[in-house]
Amino acid sequence: MQRISRLGHNRGEVVGPRSRDEFQRSLKITPGGSMRAAPFFAPHPPYAVSGAGCWITDADGSKVFDCENNFFSLVHGHAFPPVIEALHNVLDDGTAFGLPTTSETRLAEAITTRSPKLEQVRFTSSGTEAVMFAVKAARAIRGRPMIAKFEGAYHGAYDYVEVSLDSAPNNWGDSSPNSVLYASGTPPSTAADVLVLPYNEPKSCRELIRKHHERLAAILLDPVASRVGMVPIEADLREVIQDCCNRYGTLLVIDEVVSYRVGFHGAHATFGFEPDLVALGKIIGGGLPVGAVAGPASHMAIFDHTKGKPAVSHGGTFSANPLSMTAGLAALQAYTKDAVARLNQMGDTLRSEAIEQLRRRELPAQVTGMSSLFRLHLKAEVVRNYRTSFPSALQKAALAKVHRAMLERGFLMTPNCSGALSTPMSETDIQDLAAALVDAVQEVWKQSPWD
Repeated sequence: MQRISRLGHNRGEVVGPRSRDEFQRSLKITPGGSMRAAPFFAPHPPYAVSGAGCWITDADGSKVFDCENNFFSLVHGHAFPPVIEALHNVLDDGTAFGLPTTSETRLAEAITTRSPKLEQVRFTSSGTEAVMFAVKAARAIRGRPMIAKFEGAYHGAYDYVEVSLDSAPNNWGDSSPNSVLYASGTPPSTAADVLVLPYNEPKSCRELIRKHHERLAAILLDPVASRVGMVPIEADLREVIQDCCNRYGTLLVIDEVVSYRVGFHGAHATFGFEPDLVALGKIIGGGLPVGAVAGPASHMAIFDHTKGKPAVSHGGTFSANPLSMTAGLAALQAYTKDAVARLNQMGDTLRSEAIEQLRRRELPAQVTGMSSLFRLHLKAEVVRNYRTSFPSALQKAALAKVHRAMLERGFLMTPNCSGALSTPMSETDIQDLAAALVDAVQEVWKQSPWD
């Protein structure tokens, strides 16, 4: 399909009148005008009405090429026919029950067959819940109160995993990162039970873990964490983390809510980890709400409720609802080894094309990521972790302008200029996306340099 800047809009007008009206209507009954903060950008985003494949149609009838994919959850894009057909086949039978269903077993079997290290699965309704229950399980298994996480990493909305989510130069500390509380009103005691590690700094990590290992139940990590910079975990740090877990009896909890997509067997297999617990979400729901905790049967037994109150009680009114289970199974079955390889190759092409064009035009910017994930940084310094990815005030303002410039060109990315590819995309789409991204960066650079 030919690229047209915001179909139905004049260049520079990224929000039409119907979306503006919907936002004003929503402001009256919803704080902030929408139910989620993550999609917001000033003055407000367009309102989505429908989606098909790579495309979203908004309330004004304009189409945009979707590189956001509901924050990386739609690996097959919108209204994926196998998912829609599967849902139509089960919808008339009911949407949720106070009893188990065969659909949850089928999806669990698909995950364990695909990822043999994950012997058992418990489903939740979100990635936040999956991480929360994995952390609670790790504490119960080890009988220790503390967890470690990496500076800047996002793992959902649980108080403990939010620590140092958005720390800044004025409070993040020097050689050893401070444990900085995120949400106002979080009990100060929360920080005392979270050890913050510097990403891709293996020597410092080893020393910090050694110092606190007697209280440390688990190390929580996402090997391609977006807010850490979306740079893959380096080999030296992988070795340190795995060695420390083995040496001190600390559990390794891997957050693959986003990164499960990077390889057919999951990110833990791609990076060579031996996980104790893994949190899943996003693509395993086929576009419906989902999360999961998975791991060896010996660890997952902490949730076993058949003999009375378990060590960790896990419930959820809509956990493992048949619609999410059915959609997730259809999505996973279509995410074959060939589909994964093709999507990963397109991601490599996108990043290499964009990086080369940015270099040729002498623009101080770079694109990080792995597999089908990518993120733009407006800086020449090599991005290795949260601190090197942290934008200055000028860079942050410029990123917002690049995001808007991309929307003007008909491409939707997340507000921090990251994205994920989906299987309906073509090689031509990837070339167009790379070209548009570089053009948008150059346009903003000429208007307001950030370096």
